[in-house]
Amino acid sequence: MPQHIHCIVSNCHYYGQGNKCLASEIVVVSDDFGAKQPDTMDATQASTFPPSKASTCMETCCKTFVPSDSNQIHADGVTKSQSNFGGSNRTR
Repeated sequence: MPQHIHCIVSNCHYYGQGNKCLASEIVVVSDDFGAKQPDTMDATQASTFPPSKASTCMETCCKTFVPSDSNQIHADGVTKSQSNFGGSNRTR
């Protein structure tokens, strides 16, 4: 069964119709860890990140966010799906 990531951040490059995240993969990290990392560290390197803890959902962040008008959409290696997640047509 396909998994859907829901997101309401409409100015994100990966935002899609119906509040769906169209990123090929995402990474959610603790605020403490995310604040110490450059924006180019993202889901493609997630397997190398050390585990971290958060006490509440307010202490977490989506590190995959890229503003839709940014020139950095190719910096992290994540791609954008043409359909609501799980599709085979991918674009940057």
